[in-house]
Amino acid sequence: MELWILFGTFAGLLLIGTPVAICLGAASLATVLYLGLPPLIVFQRLNSGVSVFALMAIPFFIYAGDLMVRGGIASRLVALASAMVGHFRGGLGQVNIAASTLFGGISGSAVADASAIGGLMIPQMKRRGYDVDYAINVTVTSSIIALLLPPSHNMIIYSISAGGQISIADLFAAGIVPGLMLALALAMVAWIVARRRGYATEPFPGWRVLAVIAAAAVPGLILIGIIFGGVRSGIFTATESSCIAIVYALAITVLVYRSMSLSDFIDATLGAVRTTAMVLLVIGCAAAFGWLLAYLRVPAEIIAFMQAVSDNPIVILLLINIALLLLGTFMDMSPLIVITTPIFLPVAVAFGVDPVHFGVILVLNLGLGLCTPPVGSVLFVGCAVAGMPIGHVLRSIWPFYLAGIAVLLIVTFVPALSLWLPSLFGG
Repeated sequence: MELWILFGTFAGLLLIGTPVAICLGAASLATVLYLGLPPLIVFQRLNSGVSVFALMAIPFFIYAGDLMVRGGIASRLVALASAMVGHFRGGLGQVNIAASTLFGGISGSAVADASAIGGLMIPQMKRRGYDVDYAINVTVTSSIIALLLPPSHNMIIYSISAGGQISIADLFAAGIVPGLMLALALAMVAWIVARRRGYATEPFPGWRVLAVIAAAAVPGLILIGIIFGGVRSGIFTATESSCIAIVYALAITVLVYRSMSLSDFIDATLGAVRTTAMVLLVIGCAAAFGWLLAYLRVPAEIIAFMQAVSDNPIVILLLINIALLLLGTFMDMSPLIVITTPIFLPVAVAFGVDPVHFGVILVLNLGLGLCTPPVGSVLFVGCAVAGMPIGHVLRSIWPFYLAGIAVLLIVTFVPALSLWLPSLFGG
């Protein structure tokens, strides 16, 4: 009965449009009251869920991303991507994907990527004769590349949800190869669709112009090396690197590019505060919800159930992926990571899956959920930027979504793709 109350309250509130954080908190409180436990437990778990030092990296990385978008770093990365790949078939589609890959290595956020790159690219693609649905499809699906590349906020959340015992540096390294694979797969699909629709190519600007554009983008690219190289080498922690990212972003946008005005700085600060408040509230409420799942022995029951279904790791990983894909269609990513990690990580480990490898699977899987209705936040952002109904976009997004599924399956069943770089740097 306790599980019926927990999940029933959550689902009922979610269906009537209640914010996810409130759904999680209210469901946890209702279940605790039914169990006869002190209601204070919910608030204690919420507080302990956000009182983690490593979580400080998230607001700082969010702030750094906002500063870079408003300070012109994102636009210079788009210009670099345009010069490098714009001459391929459906050039602006390829530019969109390349820009998302470059910006993802700075922002670590799919929503920030879709907002920044979409705001720059979708209007340009519309003006140059690209169908709006194609522009949105490329923008939305390529934005999830940011989830796999350092400094991915969600990798940090996964590490904390797993008890803080998994190295964030290893997770950052593990996501690089799968992230680049996803970028390549989406680029291939974008090329095929562009060819079928007869989109034009962009002229190659020439090596001289490319060199000038690349030089202008170098300060932004250096930040990628600072974040990943510093954390991986142990020079500073993920939290320290996020603070360095802010100082560096301010220095570049104010002193080098001279594109950061006072109003831009204030807007970036307020935007980061609002986003951080929402993210941390969701994480805290999800922590209370996840504690109740552990208290009610849900992970143990799921392990026993899956062991009864099959003892084949391939079958178990397929079942986990299917469950995560379904959950991702109606719940946002951050709370799902906090809730599902304590449930599925022990199952995966029991069947011989490396925790770092499972983190990549989890983040990529739930990232695909950001592109699917009814709670696809990245899909909503892309459609809002373009001013197009979601229903129209869904008719043509399926080739890109299938490419993401294919990469997910390859990453799931070829662990070396995720574990090669961590082992290389670790050695």
